[in-house]
Amino acid sequence: MPTYAPAVIPTRTDEELLAAHRAGDDGAFAELAGRHADRMWGVAVRTLHDQDEAADAVQETLLAAHRAADRFRGDASVRTWLHRILVNTCMDRLRDARRRPTVPWPDHEMPAVRPDAVAELATRMAVSDALATLPDFQRVAIVLVDVQGFGVAEVARILDVPVGTVKSRCARGRTRLAVLLGHLRGEQW
Repeated sequence: MPTYAPAVIPTRTDEELLAAHRAGDDGAFAELAGRHADRMWGVAVRTLHDQDEAADAVQETLLAAHRAADRFRGDASVRTWLHRILVNTCMDRLRDARRRPTVPWPDHEMPAVRPDAVAELATRMAVSDALATLPDFQRVAIVLVDVQGFGVAEVARILDVPVGTVKSRCARGRTRLAVLLGHLRGEQW
């Protein structure tokens, strides 16, 4: 009896998905969004330091990209285009937050955690707090390059700045972070 291998469905590229969306394929943009949403959320949460704001920023970005799909010129990759919209959205939200500061709602319940988890949480909080002290332009560059792993050239395209500017922002931000987080070296070494 012959055996049949399951049909392999070819994966469409980001560009093909965007083109299919523009041509009326209802599921193409959802597939594209699903492909990039997690990474975009990671950038947004590290930039905005608030999970709800980050979720809103990603949703706003995807809605803007959905509406602007016909204006995508193809000068950069779709991933770069999406992240550029995201970074602009995050920067707008940061500017708005400075104009209308809010007081965070206090947490009433603390989950029971192991001592290792406590140290890890303390380290994450220290890094998050240190990142929050950086100027927005340095924080965004560091999050994209060091946390999300984008290449410097791609970050330059996302931010619409020269490559040297991205390198400079990262270097200056890392220097500030090293000073702010120097106390952690004793715990790790």
